[in-house]
Amino acid sequence: MQQTSSLPLPVLQLSQWHRGGLARQQFIQELGRAARDYGFFYLTEHGIDVQTQQQVMATTQTFFRLPMAAKQQVSMLHSPHFRGYTHVGGELTNGLADQREQFDLMQEEAVITGPRHDWQQLIGPNQWPTALPEMRAQMLDWQQQLTSISTVLLEAFACALQQPPSVFADSLGAQPYTHMKLIRYPKRQQAAQSQGVGAHKDPGYLTLVMQDQASGLEVAYQDSWLAVVPLPGAFVVNIGELLELASDGYLKATYHRVVSPEHAEERFSNAFFMAARLDAEVPLLELPPALKAQAQGPASDPANPLFRQVGKNVLKGRARSHPEVAQRYYAAL
Repeated sequence: MQQTSSLPLPVLQLSQWHRGGLARQQFIQELGRAARDYGFFYLTEHGIDVQTQQQVMATTQTFFRLPMAAKQQVSMLHSPHFRGYTHVGGELTNGLADQREQFDLMQEEAVITGPRHDWQQLIGPNQWPTALPEMRAQMLDWQQQLTSISTVLLEAFACALQQPPSVFADSLGAQPYTHMKLIRYPKRQQAAQSQGVGAHKDPGYLTLVMQDQASGLEVAYQDSWLAVVPLPGAFVVNIGELLELASDGYLKATYHRVVSPEHAEERFSNAFFMAARLDAEVPLLELPPALKAQAQGPASDPANPLFRQVGKNVLKGRARSHPEVAQRYYAAL
């Protein structure tokens, strides 16, 4: 890969979809181009006000400034559901330690007694820090808002692929699997600590990221790294592996990474991942001839196989990223 360039990503306004008519058709066309050309874009006019975004980011920062003992009380090592706090260097990408600390949460769910499949152990409760009692309600509400936006985006993606808007509805069901990360990247102390998170693809349908004003997110584009400069109020949206699989590779999940801050003291972000029901299978869409001719099949990587069964694909990513948790609770994998 060449050094990072600064080509700007497309900026889409979700309000165009909600206006309907010609505005919706324009949004669908712009979405199709952005997804096909980059796999990434900025999303604005999404319906979440700046004050709410700022409050969520403030809570994110407050959590990471808690004493280490308070964060370790909710360590992911206590959770077979891969929920909780991970210290700097505790997550791996491509076998290398990521220089970030994070707090993972999903929806509040009851544990499945006597699970028949390994991926069913992903279902369960979150861990919450007692020092931030207001965090639970705020983050669960935030998660629901992003689920609503993501559901609308999937309808728009369906239209861009010339499918019925509801083509993904059955795989989502009433309660699709969602996953959120609160993330802090400390300032790098030496060149060897530049991997905030290594180059990877996301395992779900799509991802929404809220950044602070410190740069670092980069997207692979035409044999170079494209810097995703923070855009106030916008979400950065990218395609995940399940959408690549559903479209037979017409849409590609794009490799991306985060470079640890070199000048800023730290970088904060909030990443939301939208998959489908864990017990669902990804629909394999029958594309129209013009699109099908451009679909070259999903990526084939022995080190990162794609599974149509959603729970299996999600568990693959979680176990690979958090080997200590996987070894403790999923020794048979």
